[in-house]
Amino acid sequence: MARRSPRSYPPRMAQSVRVPIALTIAGSDSSGGAGIQADLKTFSALGVYGASVITALTAQNTVAVSAIHDPPVEFVAAQLDSVFEDLEIDAVKLGMLSRAAVIECVGAKLDQWKAKNVVLDPVMISKSGARLLDPRAVEALKSVLFPRALVVTPNLPEAAALIGIPEIEVHAQPESACRALIELGARAVVLKGGHAGGRFSEDLFHDGKNWMRLPAQRIATENTHGTGCSLSSAIAAHLARGAPLERAVALAKDWLTEAITGAREWKIGKGHGPVHHFHAIWPAGGVKS
Repeated sequence: MARRSPRSYPPRMAQSVRVPIALTIAGSDSSGGAGIQADLKTFSALGVYGASVITALTAQNTVAVSAIHDPPVEFVAAQLDSVFEDLEIDAVKLGMLSRAAVIECVGAKLDQWKAKNVVLDPVMISKSGARLLDPRAVEALKSVLFPRALVVTPNLPEAAALIGIPEIEVHAQPESACRALIELGARAVVLKGGHAGGRFSEDLFHDGKNWMRLPAQRIATENTHGTGCSLSSAIAAHLARGAPLERAVALAKDWLTEAITGAREWKIGKGHGPVHHFHAIWPAGGVKS
């Protein structure tokens, strides 16, 4: 039997293609629906190359967080240096930063490497109710990261904890809550309204001058695990692609609504399932039970 000769390829042309790059600095989710995993899926779905720095390891699924392992702060710093010294980062998403020492490390590295387009998702409590932020770290979050963020994206309970008022007051006066968050040092805020209930889920954007309401009809589904992570990483992805902030926020909101819609009939896990990050690329499909 005659051998086939190796296939020859034309020589590769010398070229340089600029690829938008976003970095997520957050905790991992072993079930894949939130955290680092959701961020990287979001970046890929929106045409952005994703890099990651893992600040915490969680043992979790769609029902609960059963354990958290914190790597040494020195290792977090080493990851940050490795990424920034090699890659040209266009946007940064900050997620689960559970300890004050890690927050201070990240803040210093953002300054050292002159990070731009920083999106801060102040992750404090998981979908299942587990506390993901040491209470002693809340002040560090506000003093260190708020002034370095282009936009912060708290939900109603997180906003209440950050401002120090009852959640019902944030719900009743979201504009006042946004102003209070700006006073903490944030340049812009996306106050997420998903916890408010009702037919519509309305987010509110404020940058100190301009207001933008982002309503969307509430989708009847249990598959909302990782929505906050995915929204903030979608904002970062659009910023990395060059969109101005308001446009990035609006595009991210529309994309997340479609991602929730695309997964509304999924059955993944026994609790809150994930959203469909790749709804625009492949249909939900699945096997009817």
